[in-house]
Amino acid sequence: MATQATNTYTLLDWAKQLDPDGQPARIINLLSQRNEILQDLVTLEGNLPTGHQSTQLTGLPATAWRLMNQGVPEGKDQTVQVTDTCGMLEAWSKVDVDVAMLNGNTAAFRLNRAKTFLDSMNQNMVSTLFYGNTALNPERFLGLAPRYSLLSAGNGDNIIDAGGTGSDNMSVWLVTWDEMCCHGIFPKGSQVGLIHEDLGLETVLDASSNPYRAYRDRYQWKIGLALPDWRYVVRIANIDVSLLIAETAPNDNLVRLMIRAQGKVPSATYGKRAFYLNSVGYTMLKIQALAKSNAALTIEKAANQFEMSFFGVPIRRVDALLTTEARVV
Repeated sequence: MATQATNTYTLLDWAKQLDPDGQPARIINLLSQRNEILQDLVTLEGNLPTGHQSTQLTGLPATAWRLMNQGVPEGKDQTVQVTDTCGMLEAWSKVDVDVAMLNGNTAAFRLNRAKTFLDSMNQNMVSTLFYGNTALNPERFLGLAPRYSLLSAGNGDNIIDAGGTGSDNMSVWLVTWDEMCCHGIFPKGSQVGLIHEDLGLETVLDASSNPYRAYRDRYQWKIGLALPDWRYVVRIANIDVSLLIAETAPNDNLVRLMIRAQGKVPSATYGKRAFYLNSVGYTMLKIQALAKSNAALTIEKAANQFEMSFFGVPIRRVDALLTTEARVV
């Protein structure tokens, strides 16, 4: 007997996705996340087929005061080139044509399938945006956390140590999105964003290499991250989750930490800035601000949504941010 592959939709799967009237059910996705960073992410075409090369100024030319009839030494600036690569996130789906046609609404059935793939790819991409480590997973792109992972590094001044020492730490991020600061990239000559390719009906094989007809779809997202100027990203690291929830020192004042983070950014005139917190941080920030009656934290009604801001900088909830980070040292 042929063994049905686990990544193939079955009659049982189909039956679970119907309302009592036989129409495709409106599926409640209990695995969905709020990753509001997607509304801020500035994405530019890279200058390389595999990513983007940035030229960073690392030293200013020497200058000198001079007297009449006296020369000064020649000077020059110092630069370094940094190459960031893109990753290629991809997924395929297939469903037996007869399964898809059972209720007479093939389009609705396939649309439900597409939504789950898009949600999964969004979660995967945002997680990589923060935690992608090409040293461990070379097929991905380098995220923010590995770039801001050492207090003694050159960019360590933009890592604020919140004092947590356990293994249940989390981070709050302040990011300035701009082509001169921090931005997403896609390979030169390729297409920006998530691509959906409807392959239509194809002949596919089951686990025993027997053919059948199925609808197939392909999803692909080529994306990476470039950081031309590390000074415009700040990580508040080592926030102990248990101490934060208990509102116990040193993690009883997120407001103060976020003020310090804003002070690290050289200029507020570049790009678009936002703070990013997970659900725990997002909730506790509101609680702490309310308890302290701090007028710096306001809730504004904008675009028919409630948006929280801190000194005018939007605060976004990103569920992909972990509460199990190791201590940054």
